[in-house]
Amino acid sequence: MTSPSHNRDLSSQLDMLTTEAYRPELADVDRLPTDEIARLMNREDASVAGAVAEQVPVIAATIDAVAERMARGGRLVYAGAGTAGRLGVLDASECPPTFNTDPARVVGLIAGGPDALVTSVEGAEDSRELAESDLAALRLTADDTVVGVSASGRTPYAVGAVTYARARGALTVGLACNRGSALAAAAEHGIEVVVGPEFLTGSTRLKAGTAQKLVLNMLSTITMIRLGKTYGNLMVDVRASNEKLRARSRRIVAQVTGADDDAVGGALAATDGEVKNAILVLLAGVDGPTAARLLAESAGHLRAALAAAAETAAD
Repeated sequence: MTSPSHNRDLSSQLDMLTTEAYRPELADVDRLPTDEIARLMNREDASVAGAVAEQVPVIAATIDAVAERMARGGRLVYAGAGTAGRLGVLDASECPPTFNTDPARVVGLIAGGPDALVTSVEGAEDSRELAESDLAALRLTADDTVVGVSASGRTPYAVGAVTYARARGALTVGLACNRGSALAAAAEHGIEVVVGPEFLTGSTRLKAGTAQKLVLNMLSTITMIRLGKTYGNLMVDVRASNEKLRARSRRIVAQVTGADDDAVGGALAATDGEVKNAILVLLAGVDGPTAARLLAESAGHLRAALAAAAETAAD
């Protein structure tokens, strides 16, 4: 049972967080017309991108550090509780279909496990030990990155994850929405996107959640760009797992090469549907196995593979 003194200490901590601050000017918001409430919320949301922009230099430095380790085979691991944990799991789960990554390369951990995605797991966010147990199962290495995500920046699960990972030599990142957070202090890279008090007091699934989603989008997407998972702004490593993605694959190959539909279909058939390989077949005039070899030798970077093919052809 939690002691009264503990409750007082926690209350004092929350009182100091901008994400928990009360907005007296919104005290009568429930009496306003629906369209006015919607405009107020939209105005609040519009401020989030600016708060993220202030952290871009820190975010960029973080991405370079993450990409360097992932290029050596490391993993990107998100760890959070509640909304923050769900956002991490969401970002991780979208990497395989978007960038054709192994599901084990980008991992989302949420306090309480999969059940916590759809329901509250009592006490899970308060357990540093649970975070340590979840990460121990991954057998972290120095090439891995662990990103603790917490709006308050004090959630024990997120802080515990970062502390455990740092002690084992992994790169650590703390993403919070309050300045001077324990989470950012515990990590090598602290990203603090201060969005201010929420529209509904303490409801950090709102502006704080939006800010976290934007930053996680940047971390994963730009890291994948650095790893050669795109060609320009095209998703050339897309995994064609359904009809829509198969159509997108054909469109991407056509956009890059200018080839007609029959040629695109033939190149994709010759490369088992791999977009980068098909582009190489068409632009470099090589067969499927040669395209695969060139990409393997270029660590999956299409531009480098095309350059290597051109050098070979010139010799």
